[in-house]
Amino acid sequence: MKVLVINCGSSSLKYQLIDSESENALAVGICERIGQDISYLKHTPNGGEKIVIEAAMKNHEDAIKMVLDALTNSKYGVIKSLDEISAVGHRVVHGGEKFATSTIITDEVIQAIEDCNDLAPLHNPANLIGIRACAKLMKGVPMVAVFDTAFHQTMPPKAYLYGLPNEYYNNYKIRKYGFHGTSHSYVSQMAAKFIGRDINDSKIIVCHLGNGASISAVLNGKSIDTSMGFTPLAGLVMGTRSGDIDPSIIDFIAKKENKSLDEIMNVLNKESGMQGMSELSSDFRDLNDAIDIGNEKARIAFDVFVYRVAKYIGSYIVAMNGVDAIVFTAGVGENDWRVREEVCEYLGFLGIKIDLEKNMLRGQAVMLTQPECKVKVCIVPTNEELAIARETVSLL
Repeated sequence: MKVLVINCGSSSLKYQLIDSESENALAVGICERIGQDISYLKHTPNGGEKIVIEAAMKNHEDAIKMVLDALTNSKYGVIKSLDEISAVGHRVVHGGEKFATSTIITDEVIQAIEDCNDLAPLHNPANLIGIRACAKLMKGVPMVAVFDTAFHQTMPPKAYLYGLPNEYYNNYKIRKYGFHGTSHSYVSQMAAKFIGRDINDSKIIVCHLGNGASISAVLNGKSIDTSMGFTPLAGLVMGTRSGDIDPSIIDFIAKKENKSLDEIMNVLNKESGMQGMSELSSDFRDLNDAIDIGNEKARIAFDVFVYRVAKYIGSYIVAMNGVDAIVFTAGVGENDWRVREEVCEYLGFLGIKIDLEKNMLRGQAVMLTQPECKVKVCIVPTNEELAIARETVSLL
């Protein structure tokens, strides 16, 4: 079965065509600057060269049409006709409390996703555009929605409820939802195999560290807590997001600088985090380079990030009453040796000692701890597109 995986953003569309039998990506690509004067399709067939096509894409329907044309192109395509695509798997950011698992897309499901638009106003509408465009252009092809929030629906009330009047939960479903669920699910399963444990008898902490970052406690294969909250703004300090702050800060800044709520939320989401603290960059590669030449602000921002990661790990060890493995994944987690080394320095009380030479490896599955360590630390690359393809095949 060949599965087309679609991930729509507000002005972009990422895709992969995956052969479910070999689990190889036959082609990967991205449409950028959708709706702008100049748009680009970047398409890379497996074993081939990247193709960049400049064309007007006034909306996501145009973008998906270009993707389908690229996949069937006689020169750089990977299939002869669209009939070879058996299903489409869509990443959907927010499923609220309505979806605890992936689901086959129907008209009723589309309406339920739309009902969650208030919970993810920047993401769900774009996800829906992709779903509707595929339905129009690929009539009769079954589609599956895979939700970022679904994996975390196993959290108990003590983990997901906030200390607010209960009416806000009853009326508006204000609670912790968590995100990156597809990654946390995939990585925890792969990590259990990697360390030789049954996922149903395991305590695993997944550190999904990238420009957006979250940590989860996965007990016996189920998420019991995670660092992101009602929105992806909560939890760790991130590339441009503040992470956890005292909510009174919002009122304080509003009065001191005469800013509106929207202006302050923009600061917290887009001008804070590593970029705001370092006054340099949200990219950890830039921060590492700056640290190497003695940039103090970059060093402090880095210290804050590492400290917060270590604190969340510690709290989740308590939540699970122990831990078998701590796993690093995503762009920073897989590639930044300094983050991994400095986080592990906080974990010496667990008897953790990592192999510093292995820790220099990037983007591959590797055990970092010495053989005698009871608690394992490892790198497991995430693959959300493959996870979506697997979910799609499983349902269909």
